[in-house]
Amino acid sequence: MISAIRALLQFTTVLPLGKTAPFIDFARNSWLYPLAGYVTGGIAAGVLYLLSALSLPPLIQAVIAVGVIILVSGANHLDGLFDLGDGLMAHGSREKRIHALTDRQIGTGGTALGLMVTLLAIVSLGSCTPGYIAASALILAETGAKWGMASLTILGKPFHEGLHESLHKEAKLWFFIPATLLILPACLLPLSPEALAGAACSVVAVPLVTCIVAQNLFGGVNGDVTGATGEISRAVILAVVVSIMA
Repeated sequence: MISAIRALLQFTTVLPLGKTAPFIDFARNSWLYPLAGYVTGGIAAGVLYLLSALSLPPLIQAVIAVGVIILVSGANHLDGLFDLGDGLMAHGSREKRIHALTDRQIGTGGTALGLMVTLLAIVSLGSCTPGYIAASALILAETGAKWGMASLTILGKPFHEGLHESLHKEAKLWFFIPATLLILPACLLPLSPEALAGAACSVVAVPLVTCIVAQNLFGGVNGDVTGATGEISRAVILAVVVSIMA
């Protein structure tokens, strides 16, 4: 299990964790995804709390905190969000959409979706006060986002061979149970019951919608769609929590 956790963090972050752990150890335990949310969200939340103690403007705090998450994750999932935007905006056949999704170029669609989702996360986080509320919302959003990625790994039928296909092959339906148990501690954070309920609905709704959309447009899911789901989930959860607690 220690090897699986190391492989998870080496896959989802750029943290220096020594010798590379076997990826198959994580693939067989992809329900561990929410643990990565506690790590990335915890680091960013700590930075955010320190910045709030310095009385920096909330939006500046939010930009730095979201930037820390992107930095710690190596912008890997953000890249998936940009790729998904290109795939969504492509015109023509399914093959053309898949080509736009999987090529290395970033087009207007990817730029637009990437900016919209990232700005939503920043503005939502910047609207949270006081600092400990924002930090709590960020941890909840990160763990919820990783739960969404675990869901896509379990349910998302791959449309081609690749990283997602190797994860999906090892995933089991019962992975939902331990993945859900892992995010329960985040529900103990100092947020209102209404905000937690709204976040729970978002945690489930975003991966469900992205899975359906990907199935219809691309014929399945790949790693880009999974990563994009994490980015979108974080932004939506933050927006819902802020809207309810405002």
